[in-house]
Amino acid sequence: MFPDDFAIAKRWPAENPDVIQLYSYPTPNGVKVSTMLEETGLDYEPHFVSLSDEDVRSPEFLSVSPNNKIPAIVDPNGPDGPVGIFESGAILIHLAEKSGRFLPSGNTRLEVLQWLMWQMGGLGPMLGQLGFFHAFKGKEIEDPRPKDRYVNEAKRLLGVLDTRLEGREWVAGEYSIADMAIAPWLETIHRFYDAGETVEWNGFANLEPYRQRFLSRPAVAKAWDIPHVPE
Repeated sequence: MFPDDFAIAKRWPAENPDVIQLYSYPTPNGVKVSTMLEETGLDYEPHFVSLSDEDVRSPEFLSVSPNNKIPAIVDPNGPDGPVGIFESGAILIHLAEKSGRFLPSGNTRLEVLQWLMWQMGGLGPMLGQLGFFHAFKGKEIEDPRPKDRYVNEAKRLLGVLDTRLEGREWVAGEYSIADMAIAPWLETIHRFYDAGETVEWNGFANLEPYRQRFLSRPAVAKAWDIPHVPE
């Protein structure tokens, strides 16, 4: 059962408080965690959290995610009892350790963690800014320099990934949490930004095959609709 300090359950009540509670929205960061939950088969219950301030800045959501960003989870069976976790990378590591899957041991573990951190510190934030200046409100800014900065940085990062994927199916050997973190952001270039031409996507020989390998996984196909966005 949830302890009293998980106020989030007051706004998003748990039908089964004995399983992992996922509070999310199907953005790239949200899809990372729903993919991992589907891939591992861990029991969980998804809750739709809109991106409006009414939800993400509510005291209940902030009780678990103080940075007011999705996704967040409450695991009633954490290492030392019930635990709330925010930040998608931290959640992926926790779920990998809990399930014993998608985070290998030894030097390969360090490779996976390096590429996970690369996504969290580089690819995700930079593609997020690319989206703002290319597809959303930032595109109204007449000064071309902000957009140019993020377009160029996006292309540089995509080049890093393209080089890494040369001769590889996945970024760190076997399919791992690093791929679950990286690939949703590649899909976003097409799904939400319509920015493939802008970042010269077709110039990277290894990215489209990698993207398609990821999308072909049944767990991934399902994850883009978890939690389901109300009509």
